[in-house]
Amino acid sequence: MSLENIASRRNRILLRELVVTDFKLRYQGSVLGYLWSVLKPLFLFAILYIVFDKFLRLGRDIEHFPTYLLLGIILWQFFTEATAQGLQSIVNRGDLIRKINFPKYIIVISGTISALINLVINMAVVVVFCVFSGVQFHPEVIFIIPIIIELYVFALAVAFFLSAINVKYRDVGYLWEIFLQAAFYATPIIYPLQMISKQMSGVEKWLLMNPVAQIIQDVRYALVTTDTITLWSAVTNWKVVVPFFVVVIVAILGSVYFKKNQKYFAEEI
Repeated sequence: MSLENIASRRNRILLRELVVTDFKLRYQGSVLGYLWSVLKPLFLFAILYIVFDKFLRLGRDIEHFPTYLLLGIILWQFFTEATAQGLQSIVNRGDLIRKINFPKYIIVISGTISALINLVINMAVVVVFCVFSGVQFHPEVIFIIPIIIELYVFALAVAFFLSAINVKYRDVGYLWEIFLQAAFYATPIIYPLQMISKQMSGVEKWLLMNPVAQIIQDVRYALVTTDTITLWSAVTNWKVVVPFFVVVIVAILGSVYFKKNQKYFAEEI
């Protein structure tokens, strides 16, 4: 076995151990343990559903709105969890970085994979909701896989960028938390995009330039209801590629910036 193969196998083992450790430590000492990965989005869903559907009646025109809402919450929580964990990953593993020489990107990937495991568990819950809600599955459901991959790539790219910056500037975590709070309301998660379209025609096109908004709407269309405004139905010109272009640009910039700065991590942590 060549040295390259040995190093590759070592990196895979290290990645697996980091993922397992991250997932175990997250719920260590908790009575309900791994159930919290499902209960957290469900509790948030229950609160938002009661407020926005029962009281404000925002989802009355959307078929299967409870499942529609839950799906948006779960996808958004994955993005926030993956980026937040990725942001802190290098700093939290400072002792390991100073002791062992290995590719630092493994640490960031391990944090996002832990979030991805939670997403898979929660998506299984959504499928159960779909079955009990009488959602009719269409052939378009197969497109969920590449769309989720797009979301993971975008979250990982952002995590690479933020984790490298956070080594030098620890205020990044607080700023990112504030940004996510604002972005939550700027993304069509708790309100249907149809409502915004009726009140301010054309705004939906700009909201869908956000890759996360585009992804959430596409997954809703493929899994829950075709009565969903997507990028493909709202935009008919070259702007349809903007969210994908953003993902590619962020992925390139994030990986380049991380690679450029990773050699200084051990000294700056």
